[in-house]
Amino acid sequence: MYGFLLAVLVLDGLFLSVVILLQAGKGGGLAAVGGSGGTMTEGVLGGRQATTVLTRATWTAGTIFMVLALVLSILSSRAQAPTSVIQVNTPASQTAPEPVLPGVGGQTAPQGAPPPGGGAQDPGNDGN
Repeated sequence: MYGFLLAVLVLDGLFLSVVILLQAGKGGGLAAVGGSGGTMTEGVLGGRQATTVLTRATWTAGTIFMVLALVLSILSSRAQAPTSVIQVNTPASQTAPEPVLPGVGGQTAPQGAPPPGGGAQDPGNDGN
């Protein structure tokens, strides 16, 4: 499905390019260039009707191109599995560590001794 829609998008892009180049712009465009003078542009693409047909073909091909590009974008984004850089899969067999409780485990601090880690707060690091 994706490959088919991509092929249609490429063909539509080529068709759109040709139709745009055939339109007569301010400088005449490729529609004014004919190998046999003006007979090609007057016979096949001449007059007011050719402008209407080419303009309608441009709008139609452009609309198809934009819709196909949107559909292909949605299809390609759904095909990829969303992954997070931050999320890490942890093994299921790992257990949570036991909490460290003060005074449990046989090591008790003597009375009057500062607790481990210095005891007094450093007033210079309050905001950190």
